[in-house]
Amino acid sequence: MTSGPRRGILDELPPGPPGAPGAQPPPGPGAPLPRPWVCYVLIAGAVLLFVVERSLPLSRLIFADGNVVGRLPPLALYGPAVQAGQYWRLLGAVLEHGNLLHLVFNMSVVVTLGFTLERGIGSLRFLGLSLVTALGASTLSLLFDFDVPTVGASGMILGWAGAMLPISTKQGRQDLLIWLAQVAVLSLLPFVSWSGHLGGFLFGLPCGLALRMGRQVYARALPILLFLSLVVALYAAHPERRGGL
Repeated sequence: MTSGPRRGILDELPPGPPGAPGAQPPPGPGAPLPRPWVCYVLIAGAVLLFVVERSLPLSRLIFADGNVVGRLPPLALYGPAVQAGQYWRLLGAVLEHGNLLHLVFNMSVVVTLGFTLERGIGSLRFLGLSLVTALGASTLSLLFDFDVPTVGASGMILGWAGAMLPISTKQGRQDLLIWLAQVAVLSLLPFVSWSGHLGGFLFGLPCGLALRMGRQVYARALPILLFLSLVVALYAAHPERRGGL
């Protein structure tokens, strides 16, 4: 997907029953677009954190056998730190970015993909989806790269794409698949977290299927998906509880 997705990339979701929360009719053609508040907060937080970390020494050194082997930003995902109780890293890593190019690339996709999806399903549903996919990205990162610091929102973003596949139009689905193929190739490069990308995508798919079945189904499924995502993320963060496997 070489350009940002159009507003018409999503199918109309089945409405809830009359009078149910979120059952209001969609805005007319001339109505203003709803503001994507979750994406606004994500962009503002990532940019602010990037600027602050370039001004203040917030990262700490990582030692192995008495030698410095790297630096750990304050919100980066890092297995030993999460294992020690720093559970905020399971979600906070989406705000951390390694360099300016990394930040600009991810935030540009937030503007194209994220704005479209959040406006299509609503900010509260989008927030729940983002939490599930961020935890999914962290889960597979911990399972496959426990001792490697991981940063970036791309795993969560891949989860958005996974959720969009079941609810997209035919043309929108084709555009997404092309973009996902490009990302899959990029995921094979060094210093790119293929496991985080895959985890976010896989956790996004069931959210999209629930959305496809209707907003009421999604409202019931989301707490379950969020709970299960948290459980498996905590499981991945404690290899000692699974025999070090």
